[in-house]
Amino acid sequence: MDPASVVKDLLIAAIPILIAITFHEVAHGFVAYKCGDSTAKMMGRLTLNPIAHIDPVGTIIVPLMLFIFSKGTFIFGTAKPVPVNFYNLRHPRRDSALVSAAGPATNVIIAFLSILLLVLIYKISIAFTSSAFIGQKIIIPLNKMLQYSVSFNIFIAAFNLLPVPPLDGGRIVTSLLPTKHSYQFSKIEPYGIFIVLILWFTGIARYIIVPIQLFIELIIRMFLLPVGGLM
Repeated sequence: MDPASVVKDLLIAAIPILIAITFHEVAHGFVAYKCGDSTAKMMGRLTLNPIAHIDPVGTIIVPLMLFIFSKGTFIFGTAKPVPVNFYNLRHPRRDSALVSAAGPATNVIIAFLSILLLVLIYKISIAFTSSAFIGQKIIIPLNKMLQYSVSFNIFIAAFNLLPVPPLDGGRIVTSLLPTKHSYQFSKIEPYGIFIVLILWFTGIARYIIVPIQLFIELIIRMFLLPVGGLM
């Protein structure tokens, strides 16, 4: 690949990724704050400034390496987890599930809005079909950016819903299980990252993530139905 093209595509992908992981983490902290835990607020993490959420490895090194080695076909990144003290929540079991679900739910909303913007840009672009400059320099990059936003937000939502603590899906399962089983299930959290890596590298994760992605896409399509006449 042309190095200049790689850098251009990386910059186009970086913006929706930063937005996705920043809003994901802020959503956790915001819902936790509303449910009684002000840890994230006190640590300055209830901000949409991506700098506050950047992790050198998860936000910069890993996405960069994945993008280069996959020749621009795959990119994945994470932010620093927003600190949440679940013991401060007013209703720990219920609120823990709400806090955990807030991140993936926010990513689904961003994916939905990105699709609406894609449709809007398509309609606007029709009026500028005669302008090669606007098409090449503005419309095409915006389209790519929003397409990255849709695919990345759906993927990161599905990935985080894997039922393995400390991922959001694992915490939701922990909150919903009966107390005895919840305690037993939560014991695997220290080994959660290793379980996720095993699922990922053996390809098993795909059989969990893909159905979740398809379910998310179905939900988005359902919400798009009322605006179908505008599309």
